[in-house]
Amino acid sequence: MAGVRAAQKEKTRRALIQAAMNQLSAEHGYASLSLREVAREAGIAPTSFYRHFQNMEELGLTLVDEGGLALRQLLRQSRQQIAKGGSIIRASVTTFMEFVSHNTAIFRLLLQEKSGNSREFRLAVQREVEHFTAELVDYLVDEQDFERNLAELQADAIVRIVFSVGADALDASAAERQELLENTIAQVRIVARGAAVTRTLAKSAKS
Repeated sequence: MAGVRAAQKEKTRRALIQAAMNQLSAEHGYASLSLREVAREAGIAPTSFYRHFQNMEELGLTLVDEGGLALRQLLRQSRQQIAKGGSIIRASVTTFMEFVSHNTAIFRLLLQEKSGNSREFRLAVQREVEHFTAELVDYLVDEQDFERNLAELQADAIVRIVFSVGADALDASAAERQELLENTIAQVRIVARGAAVTRTLAKSAKS
């Protein structure tokens, strides 16, 4: 019986998360969402909302956390598939752009709240960006044999590029997104080649 109740509670919690996502758009940021409207779309009474989240801010922070985690998991999978052959840059950038295309509400939330009024939201988004960057740094150190300081510079540049392009892709047409994809792949490759040359020069200077 307890298991059934727990499953139902999780189902309702997921419904609230999905309801909030459904109401996000370019015209309606998270701050404009109404608890009453989110609860109504989820099919529960407004008072029942508090059985799942303390307030709307906690719900929003959950969206940020889950969105960041989903993106990192997708990128891990794309890197693992590269072991079978292929371009790590093309696979990763393509995965990122597909995430933006299929999760527009979440990515828009990340962008909007990165510089929003809520300190808690700003910190949460910054943590997700830092997690994203840290995983890329670890990959560059472990798999590409970069020194950590150079890996951090390279990862920071790449993350800034792809998040900026992700913002441009939100309202772009399919053709425009494809052009953005190819341009971004070229830009990230330039960063990667520059980092590789820097590494070679640094090694030469030490020898």
